[in-house]
Amino acid sequence: MAEAYIIDACRTPRGIGKQGKGALAHLHPQHLAATVLKALVDRNGYDTADVDDVVWGTSSQVCEQSGDLGRMAALDAGYDIRASGVTLDRFCGSGITANNFAAAMVMAGHEDLVIG
Repeated sequence: MAEAYIIDACRTPRGIGKQGKGALAHLHPQHLAATVLKALVDRNGYDTADVDDVVWGTSSQVCEQSGDLGRMAALDAGYDIRASGVTLDRFCGSGITANNFAAAMVMAGHEDLVIG
């Protein structure tokens, strides 16, 4: 079985996103997620064409967070169109579950570079 390595960690800021109630209300979740994906490329210098998949965890996939936020954020961040994307919702456990799924794909030999 292949080994999986965590190379870097980056996350979105936390805050209230409700209109008129928080500093993040003016940001669409897709653009907020794209800033994280851009930061990972800037910090690590990988070619986005080498990314096999983006596994994105979010809590409460409703309204602007619905749909496939992982895929759309990757495209918004300028990632190569060949990188797949998936979004999962496990409330407070979404982020760690995304990392676990990403590691499992690598360890199973299905993927080489996964953002989770």
